[in-house]
Amino acid sequence: MNQPASAVWIGHSEIMPDSLDATAVGRVTATLGGPVLKAGDPLPPLWQWAFFISATSMDSVGPDGLPVRSGFLPSAGNDRNRMWAGGRVEFNTPLRVGVPAERRSTVIDVKEKAGRTGSLIFLTARHEYWQDGAIAISEERDIVYRQPSPPKLEGTEPAPAAAWRETMHPTPVLLFRYSAVTFNDHRIHYDHPYVTQQEGYPGLVVHGPIIATMMVAAFQHAHPDGTLLSLSYRGLRPLIAPKPFDVAGRVIAPGVAQLWAEQDGTLAHQAQLRFAS
Repeated sequence: MNQPASAVWIGHSEIMPDSLDATAVGRVTATLGGPVLKAGDPLPPLWQWAFFISATSMDSVGPDGLPVRSGFLPSAGNDRNRMWAGGRVEFNTPLRVGVPAERRSTVIDVKEKAGRTGSLIFLTARHEYWQDGAIAISEERDIVYRQPSPPKLEGTEPAPAAAWRETMHPTPVLLFRYSAVTFNDHRIHYDHPYVTQQEGYPGLVVHGPIIATMMVAAFQHAHPDGTLLSLSYRGLRPLIAPKPFDVAGRVIAPGVAQLWAEQDGTLAHQAQLRFAS
């Protein structure tokens, strides 16, 4: 992917239907935890990332597990790594289990920036999740294509004092299961020889989406009556399995919560959540 060609991707779109089948939802529940859900129940926040998936055939998978042939998103090619950097989510109403829905997706922006470790290409895609003729959830997702470089593993920003906190244990089995239910082939999450020998990480990399999901779930455990309105989240550095990390947060203003994931006292991921009581 290069900058002159990348602008062509703006406006690229796809529509992906999904039945939100209760059996498939059960597999996510078995992975992330929570009560058994039946048809008509609300899908927990951010679980939409385990659905509306365009399956990649084996002959389209590259050495890193990601597609080598362009689909909705451009492939990373041989000279870049593709990572999920962050995004923004608007919660209108929960998706409901067993009710047909579709995701309508469009690439809305592509920009190249000079980073500390070389050229970075940022792609932003908008996703709208429709059910019963209305938008249930809308989000913008930021994807970064970066040149291969040693990963930044040490945190520099201290974590604030938390009003609530939960400790997560990212076992290899959890990461494998989350890769499976989200159909995420990226080998950094489940292939220890590959991630250590080819990409230079000291161990398996925890998925950014599962960290965001756990941050929001911890807020809900602390505020069971809160209604989610919007979320803005981003990753600061990778978290490496199987070392535990904490998801924590605090309310910083009426209807506004600061969420984060921390390890060894420094921030790894952070988010801001708007909610109604």
